[in-house]
Amino acid sequence: MINWNDMRFVLAIVREGTLSAAGRSLGVDQTTVTRRLAALEEGLNARLFDRRDGRLIPTPAGEEVITRAERAEVELAALERDVAGRDTKPGGLVRMTSVPTLSNRLLAPRVGLLFETYPDIDLDLIAEPATLSVTRREADIALRLTRPTEDGMIARRLGAIRYAPYARSDLADRVDGAEGRRGAGDADLAWITYEESFAAIPQAKWIAKEGKEPLSPLRVNDGEPILQAVLAGLGRSLLPVFVGEAEPGLTRLSDPVTSRDVWLVVHPHVRRSARIDAVVGWIDGIFAELKKAGAVA
Repeated sequence: MINWNDMRFVLAIVREGTLSAAGRSLGVDQTTVTRRLAALEEGLNARLFDRRDGRLIPTPAGEEVITRAERAEVELAALERDVAGRDTKPGGLVRMTSVPTLSNRLLAPRVGLLFETYPDIDLDLIAEPATLSVTRREADIALRLTRPTEDGMIARRLGAIRYAPYARSDLADRVDGAEGRRGAGDADLAWITYEESFAAIPQAKWIAKEGKEPLSPLRVNDGEPILQAVLAGLGRSLLPVFVGEAEPGLTRLSDPVTSRDVWLVVHPHVRRSARIDAVVGWIDGIFAELKKAGAVA
């Protein structure tokens, strides 16, 4: 009978190219790899690799074994995901990714409620401007600010984050009139916006169209440095209402002027998991709270 563990060694050899590299990838020494390969070849009564120029090249028999082993690897991974998704008690690790503004300003301050309700859940909250792949299981759950495009993923729109112009409270009287300009005085408080590669996002488009001069020489690629720059008195900008209203040192200059959709993405193989349901329910509760407060449409 073929031992699946021996197949792991075959796949490591073909992927790494040498016995020593295969051993390093598996956390064993070269002697162990050689022994396991020899045992498999003896059991199959077939040579699986030829050595050429210091590398191991699969024989025709080896190619057949590799094809079957890769197929089995995929099936076993799918089985593991399916079984892991059928737990009944919320517990275990959930990996969740989102942009820093949502992770830092929306999720992290409210994660205590999740742990209080579900003490057996562990949460990896990964704040990344780049998009981690739910498809490749880099994360179980993702919150996205663009409509998901991955095939086969479960996606649902949570709502639209509302953005309004804010300035530091002691500077708010330096802006005038309508559309983000409050009170009397000269409109000399600069608009802080995004760098060029983010010009298509709703906040940057609104500032480019509606925000009057001057523009700040500072341009950024994330909402957190915009918040810090506004708090430092470097200018005014559009902030999520849930962020601006939580900062006592800021004043909102008008009603919300634009919005941005938020999407929840879940891998289908864990959608039935109690731990995933628990985290998704926690997220839904947060957005229900924000809708009630007028911060999300």
